[in-house]
Amino acid sequence: MQLVDSVLAKAFLARTLVEAGIVRPGRPDRLVNAAGALHRWGPTPAAGYGASAARYPDALAIVDELGTLTFAEVDDRSNRLANALADAGINEGDNVAILCRNHRGFVESVVACSKLGANALFLNTMFAGPQIADVCERESPVAIIHDQEFTALCDAAAQTRKRFIAWEDGPSEHPTLAALIEAGDPSPLEPPAAKGRVLILTSGTTGTPKSASRRQPDNLEPAAALFSKIPLRARQTTMIAAPMFHSWGFAHFTLGMALSSTLVLRRRFDPEGTLEAVADHRATALVVVPVMLQRIMELDPSILSRYAAPSLKVIAASGSALPGELAVRAMDHFGDVLYNLYGSTEVAWATIATPADLRAAPGTAGRPPFGTIVRLLDERGRDVPQGITGRIFVTNGMLFDGYTGGGGKEVVDGLMSTGDVGHFDGGGRLFIDGRDDEMIVSGGENVFPREVEDLLADHPGVEEAAVAGVPDEEFGQRLMAWVVLRDGAGLDEATLKAHIRANLASYKVPRAIVFLDELPRNATGKVLKRELAGEV
Repeated sequence: MQLVDSVLAKAFLARTLVEAGIVRPGRPDRLVNAAGALHRWGPTPAAGYGASAARYPDALAIVDELGTLTFAEVDDRSNRLANALADAGINEGDNVAILCRNHRGFVESVVACSKLGANALFLNTMFAGPQIADVCERESPVAIIHDQEFTALCDAAAQTRKRFIAWEDGPSEHPTLAALIEAGDPSPLEPPAAKGRVLILTSGTTGTPKSASRRQPDNLEPAAALFSKIPLRARQTTMIAAPMFHSWGFAHFTLGMALSSTLVLRRRFDPEGTLEAVADHRATALVVVPVMLQRIMELDPSILSRYAAPSLKVIAASGSALPGELAVRAMDHFGDVLYNLYGSTEVAWATIATPADLRAAPGTAGRPPFGTIVRLLDERGRDVPQGITGRIFVTNGMLFDGYTGGGGKEVVDGLMSTGDVGHFDGGGRLFIDGRDDEMIVSGGENVFPREVEDLLADHPGVEEAAVAGVPDEEFGQRLMAWVVLRDGAGLDEATLKAHIRANLASYKVPRAIVFLDELPRNATGKVLKRELAGEV
């Protein structure tokens, strides 16, 4: 059976890579050089840009606010940077912290670390100075590469570390990547004995972020699993609006390397500016977190119609819950091009919802792709029946190795917990009911906030909503809701409570509904419920 599975996996990989256009005819010498890069470096960022430079040296690799870079230029510049960092004392196995927005400096830093065999530790651009210092104290990077705007925030963390400026806003007292690259040795590096790792901080909305360590994959099977569900194709243009320091944005950076994609990057997200960049560069894919899609759909209809974006074949969303109503609105405007991935930093991905899934069952997280198994288990580790909520466990080829500070997620029969709970519908589609630790017991009844959030979000007068459990003297716990109304919506608390009571059990009606101008969110769009509940 294992041999059969191996043969099927190889056949799937070959077919998918051909369909994606990764395996295609080309000049023999360039194909040989590209194959050589992959053989020497394995499926790493170093190989990704080395192979693309061999096959498509003059094709655009990066488009950002500084201009354009070809694959040959990125390969050369990352050689220079890697050699300069080595001269500065950064060695194989060292951790290098990277605090950058989406621009060439992020890409070149990651590729240079890969060529050195150093580990890239991604810091969140929304961190405060103490958080940066805490993470650096725990992870012990030997250097910090950061945008100049974060200089003051990095001062405490960088007291005993080397620091380099990635994006310059003016004269800097610290060495810049531009200067290192200009003076660096362009000679190709020898592959390190061990591949560098990527250390991504969890984006949970409670507690201190942990650093999740993941090895580079041994082959392209993980990428093929995503290509089989999301029709990304080689040598097309992808705009990555989602932050690349997080799993979702970084996933598309790595997929873009496999596809030799042109990446369009902007340091800050702007709804209209994103659509303008998609139109200007005829991007075929747009990578967002759901709140970005929401902000785009909030644009004035005249602006939306100005940027119909006919080139878009894929809008890829992940990072937080995608409301069903938002999915339908987006597809009604852009066409059936929306794909929603559910996963986590620890398990990578679990399920992917295609446009057909989102049309048939708005709000679904979709089905597992090839090579991924998802099971829903009760507290005793037994599978739950269809339609019943259970704890979500996943296995695939990209499970993380554990937190760098020790520990990991619960594992049952080789499957890893995501920390969420959900249920399958009759079509085998997964629905996320909430976080395992968000369930409350109200008057003896188990209640998950997500169901109430979805109902509120589907109301035509509600733009977005968050629901959480709060203490209650009579019931032990009760739900509380925070709601952002759409412009002109004349809704009050009693009307929304009546709407919930008409659709759900009475014990799911929030104790109170608070109206806000906006919900607090982290960099990936997840609502910070601890800030909301802390005000109660």
